[in-house]
Amino acid sequence: MTEPQPLRIKPIATVVGGHTEVLDDYQGGVESIIRLREDLPLETLQGIEQFSHLTVTWHFSLSGPEAVELHARSPRGDERWPATGTFVHRNHRRPNQLAISYPRLLGVDGRDLIVTDLDAVEGTPVIDLAPYFTAMGPRGPVREPAWPGEMLAGYWRDADSR
Repeated sequence: MTEPQPLRIKPIATVVGGHTEVLDDYQGGVESIIRLREDLPLETLQGIEQFSHLTVTWHFSLSGPEAVELHARSPRGDERWPATGTFVHRNHRRPNQLAISYPRLLGVDGRDLIVTDLDAVEGTPVIDLAPYFTAMGPRGPVREPAWPGEMLAGYWRDADSR
């Protein structure tokens, strides 16, 4: 059996504009740009404008290893919600500090993908992106406890309503 190669990741793009500070809520209605690296051919984006949404993998670059918490805790430190393990949270406290978002693609201008509802701040490194394929979404009924909906009730509220 061959040894797996070390994981080496180089961001493919950077977030330009949009959110300038990390917030728990008010992520909606903000436009930003995902700017592809100069050394990647424009051809790598060919056809992407045909899709309404993207799958974007990005790095919580404003955080660091000291923020990782490998234990159960209540989401947002709120005791109303049950203590859950590290891999039950979707935040920067996980070991690799990666996130996945599904922004709406508004347009393409050369290397710039103009999007809205990307919950990453300006300067965020984008690790990967792909169009969102409905057929690759969840199969069967989706099940979750009540607390994520309660916690995220204001998450996609328009930023200008703060």
